Formats: sequence, C-alpha cells, structure tokens
Amino acid sequence: MVDPEPEIGSFLKARRAALAPAELGLPDGPSRRRVRGLRREEVAQLAGISVDYYTRIEQGRSHNISDSVLDAIARALRMTPAEHTYLRNITLPRRGGAHGTQRVRPEIRQLLDAMDGTVPAMIYGRGMEILAWNRLAGRVSFDIDAVPEGERNGALLTFLHPAAKELYPDWEQGAQETVASLRAEVGRYPDDPGLRAVIAELQERSADFRRHWDAQAVQERLNGIKRIMNPLVGELVISYETFRLPGDPDQTLCTYTAEPGSPTAEALRELARLTDTALAARAG
Repeated sequence: MVDPEPEIGSFLKARRAALAPAELGLPDGPSRRRVRGLRREEVAQLAGISVDYYTRIEQGRSHNISDSVLDAIARALRMTPAEHTYLRNITLPRRGGAHGTQRVRPEIRQLLDAMDGTVPAMIYGRGMEILAWNRLAGRVSFDIDAVPEGERNGALLTFLHPAAKELYPDWEQGAQETVASLRAEVGRYPDDPGLRAVIAELQERSADFRRHWDAQAVQERLNGIKRIMNPLVGELVISYETFRLPGDPDQTLCTYTAEPGSPTAEALRELARLTDTALAARAG
C-alpha cells in the first residue's frame, strides 16, 4: 500500500532542495549550508507557521492540516499547480480499498472506431493502463496488439519494453514526464492495487525508473509533441491532446494529430494503409 506519510516527507524535502535561498530573498547565512536548498525554518517562515508545526507536517506527524496551511506551504515552496494538487491529495484521509476493474463503455469504443484511419486515439485508465485503442493508434509506436495484456501500460512500456528507446528519440524527456505523471496518479489513487503493482514492478526492474522516481517530480502533461521512429513509416512528429472523460473520470482519451500536409500526415496515411493491408492478410 502506498503510504502517504513517508510520501509527504520525501516530497517536501525534494521541493525544499530544489529552491535556492537567494531566489526567495533569503540570506545564505554565516556558515556554509549542510544541505542543498531551503531549511525547514525558512519554509516555516515563508509559510507563516511555526518551525515545530512545519517539522511535524514534513515528518507525517500532523493530521487534518487546513487548506490555508497547505496553500501557504505550496506558495512558500513555489509549487506548480500539479505539485500543489499532489500535496493536497497525499494529505487527504486514506481512501477506501480497491477501485475495481477498469472498463471502457461501448460508446467510447465506437468513438475510437469512428476516428480510426485518420486520428490515432486510445483510452488510458488509472495508473496509465491502456484500456482501448483504435487500429491506427495500435501501430503508431508499439504494436499494442502484440503486447501481452498484463503489460499494456504506458509506464511499463516506457521503461521495460526493449524497443522503447529506439522508438522515442527523446526517451529521457518522455521517461521523466511519465514518472511525474505516475506520481500525480499516486496522489489521486493511493490505494489502487493496479497502480501499486506497476510502481513495485518498475522499482524492482528499472534503474532508470528508480532514478526518476527519487526526484519526486509531479507533472500532468495534457498536451505536447512527440517524436516517434515508427518501424514501418519512419519518423513521426505528432501532437497529442489528453481529455478526461466527464462520464468516466478515471479514464482519459488521448489523440494524436499531425500538421496538415506535413510528412507526418502523409506517413500516418501510409501507416493506416499498411495496417489495413496487414489485418486483411491476417483475416484471409
């Protein structure tokens, strides 16, 4: 079970270490600092709370922390909106047990099918589990149909699939963003067994994951650009957009598009053709 109390301490210490006192108008002090970043007493001063209270919060010994105190700490540590939300989530009372099996409604699957051939699209669930995809999305990077069901997860594929670093020229940046998004998921679903299992497997099997996880970064990337070296059609430069489904808040729709008339747009059309040909041959 992901325990929020150690998470609070590790997260706040990492945020303290990321700030330089001079950036906040604080003196370096008469002696050399033993640790990087801000001291606890400096955070407490900036947040307007006592050093003892802040220390108890960081050590996980203070419960029922008010919104105003959390907001003050977030401001003191210059947290981003995603980091602020994560701080709130890990200080909330423990949620209930398992969240149950993740299922995609038939209407959403129809939406994916309607986009097929023109817009690659897939549905992600809790913990980056890949729940559904249209045919084109299943060939943009990994051949998702060929991936065993228990391994169809964005984080597992990024860190454990042998082709991941070849598929993504900017793999290091993507890996960092994947871990930061996964940590945000932990804040939302601290007791989800599937999410716990993914993190445990990655911590055991990937040194790269452990390195990024220890950085305590929190980020939710809802849009951006990815470069993919597709094995069939070459380089793709695609824009992605992520939408949380109003009727299924634990699920997100991710779409990939290309600039009209660009080489990537033509490559996606060719990929759709090759995919249809391969499926027809398999069926026949």
